[in-house]
Amino acid sequence: MIWWPTEVPTLHYGLITLRKPEERDIVPLFEGVQDPIIPQFTRIPANYQMANAEHYVRERSPNGFTMRTELQLALEYDGKFAGALSFHTLDLDSAKAEIGYWLIADVRGKGVATAATRLLTEYGFESIGFHRIEALVVASNVPSLKVLKNAGYMQEGIKRDACCQDDGTREDMVLFAAIRTDWGR
Repeated sequence: MIWWPTEVPTLHYGLITLRKPEERDIVPLFEGVQDPIIPQFTRIPANYQMANAEHYVRERSPNGFTMRTELQLALEYDGKFAGALSFHTLDLDSAKAEIGYWLIADVRGKGVATAATRLLTEYGFESIGFHRIEALVVASNVPSLKVLKNAGYMQEGIKRDACCQDDGTREDMVLFAAIRTDWGR
């Protein structure tokens, strides 16, 4: 059974905080997604504008939460904005969600993504009641493949030519999943 929270949670682990996106996140969010790696490996467009960041914080995130279509969280590391994590592509009847994340360049390679992914996954299983949490990763995104493996997700398969880059090239996507009954074993 799914229990949708009444308010966006704030989750902590060491120097990591996951919380509701706020007005103070708009500028660092916009600046963070200007890194060309972000649109290459996420669904964030390459032409992301300040208006997109404003819309994300002021409308998309709160509306998605209210409508139970997604849970968007800002990531802080050591008190500073460091990226975002989300549950999206929800199927509440099947107790299933997809997890996504991106981090600013300064915090990559420090285990932050792995720890934040574990933290949000644990919340998804224990507090919301998801049974299955999936992740799709562009096959050439080796650091993200490592994040999911290190966070406890299992690789389940390859979706061939499932991602189309801005230049028209296609790439495989790797499907990972975590199952509540296997989590933490």
